[in-house]
Amino acid sequence: MTTNINTLNDTQTVLRTENLNIYYGKFLAVQNVWLDIPKNKVTAFIGPSGCGKSTLLRCYNRLNDLIESFRAEGKVFFYDKNLYAPEIDPVVVRRKIGMVFQRPNPFPKTIYDNIIFGAKINGYKGNLDELVEKSLRQAALWDEVKDKLRQSGTSLSGGQQQRLCIARAIAVQPEVILMDEPCSALDPVSTIRVEELIHELKEKYTIVIVTHNMQQAARVSDYTAFFNVKVAEGGRSGYLVEHDSTETIFNNPQQEDTRNYVSGRFG
Repeated sequence: MTTNINTLNDTQTVLRTENLNIYYGKFLAVQNVWLDIPKNKVTAFIGPSGCGKSTLLRCYNRLNDLIESFRAEGKVFFYDKNLYAPEIDPVVVRRKIGMVFQRPNPFPKTIYDNIIFGAKINGYKGNLDELVEKSLRQAALWDEVKDKLRQSGTSLSGGQQQRLCIARAIAVQPEVILMDEPCSALDPVSTIRVEELIHELKEKYTIVIVTHNMQQAARVSDYTAFFNVKVAEGGRSGYLVEHDSTETIFNNPQQEDTRNYVSGRFG
């Protein structure tokens, strides 16, 4: 049974889903999600493949809108604004709620142009040199690339490319950063760098991360939401089992399915 444990009373909620159901055509992919995401914290989504973690993540900045068969029922709030209200511009949503994808995807442009690309599109009027340096410093990449800003972003190592993509997301000045398995394609050393960066970034941003790595979720997150799957008409449907502080989810979960998953009995 889906549970929504209210442990966030002393923390401002940035994102909230209320009775959210996500469909692809007639298929119910994710069902009945009630979930609060707190400000300046890291929330991890964990669960087996097919449970809807990435699908839900993409609802927060309306990337699922790009899928023709997608349909959402229920509400997704960014503070007090329903992101799926008719008057809401998805482009504005994506500026406020950035995304870092599973595999590094720098543009085939210079490091400098990667950083300024989104800012220029959104009408940034400030000093671009300062924006580039600030964004790269926040992504812990400045010292490594400051002498090669005119080189291609694709010339960097995989870990550096992922931090470049994080810097690119920061440059448009979002409030939330969504990360969809940001370390799955990285080596262990690069993974550590990104995890350290996540700890630093939560001082300024609210972060939601999808990860298959339970140890990573335990290391980087303040709160964890565990999702599972059930057989439904047309396929497997995802649902939220339990949401609580990361310490509680890993050490004293309330639901047996959560206990079995975090102990490695399935998944």
